[in-house]
Amino acid sequence: MADWVKYSSGWWNGLVAARTVVGRATRPGEVAKRGMSKSQIYWLCQLGGWSAFAFYETIGYYAKFGFQLSFLANGLVNLGLGIAVTHTYRLVIKRLQWLNLPLDQLVPRIVVSVLLLATLLTAVNLPLDFYIISDFSVKTDLLALVLMVTNWSKYLLLWSLIYHMFQYFERSKNTEVERMRLKSSVKEFEVKALRSQLNPHFVFNALNSIRALVLENPQKAQQGITQLSNILRNSLIADRRKTVMLSEELKTVEDYLALEKVRYEDRLKVEINVNADALDVQVPPLMVQTLVENAVKHGISKPLYGGFISINARLQKHFLYLDIKNTGTLQKLDSGGFGLINTSQRLELLYGAEASFKIKQDSDNVVCAQVKIPVQ
Repeated sequence: MADWVKYSSGWWNGLVAARTVVGRATRPGEVAKRGMSKSQIYWLCQLGGWSAFAFYETIGYYAKFGFQLSFLANGLVNLGLGIAVTHTYRLVIKRLQWLNLPLDQLVPRIVVSVLLLATLLTAVNLPLDFYIISDFSVKTDLLALVLMVTNWSKYLLLWSLIYHMFQYFERSKNTEVERMRLKSSVKEFEVKALRSQLNPHFVFNALNSIRALVLENPQKAQQGITQLSNILRNSLIADRRKTVMLSEELKTVEDYLALEKVRYEDRLKVEINVNADALDVQVPPLMVQTLVENAVKHGISKPLYGGFISINARLQKHFLYLDIKNTGTLQKLDSGGFGLINTSQRLELLYGAEASFKIKQDSDNVVCAQVKIPVQ
């Protein structure tokens, strides 16, 4: 019995290991590349498990009755019977969809099935034992038959437990994969929705800047339209991507600030300091532009003499640190505006807890928006 328990444990460990190989493949085509298919694993377990059972039973006969060649034939017959009976049982389970039943309905069906199959195997083995074992004698009373049925039942029950546990873990894995796919789809939808909300807000402010130039300086108005065209083209491209390079984002920011500088003239002072190694880092599209727009709205338009905006970016320990400073005093309204809430939500959806965003009063008359993004 101890040997059988040891064998069963090894069979189960092998089954779990094989399941892990298959579970790692995300597409059907990857199964062949990374390991065996589920069908191959099933037949390997069938052959290995029932071969071990036949070997165990044959060794038991040798120990009890001595060596006889017919015992080997008996083991081969039991090997074939075990595979045939359990495979038929598996087909019935799948046809009747027992795997979808709740536990209180599944367990009675398993018990009844095991007893019926054990009785069938006993009925086949009883005359077989009389035939191949010369000095075999058995009492044909009810107790002897019950013992033989019980002996077969424990192996069939073990097979059923392993099979149903494998199916349970497989369904759980598939359910978790579907849940993660759904969660990913929801996040993707939310990110796209947030990106789509940026464009009308941005275009409205840019058009206001150009409108101020139409009568005063048509040439600058034309230049402004060209800059707006570049911005819209970049925003349309960015709307189809989760992230863009910081260098692309800065081009949009520079065009936007050029339009705003026409409006504010000397009231708007701009300083951009970005390390060269940070230019290729991927950032959410229009994120920097949104923060700059917020800085213009709350830091430049309100003071009578305008103010400054500085953009600083650097890489440090696999993170991009982005600081946007502007003249102004942090108000409660400023910290909860649409653009800032939007930025915070997008960073959370794209990077989770690895990214961070905060806005603070850096000094008496300077507000600083700080973004931390993991380098991917």
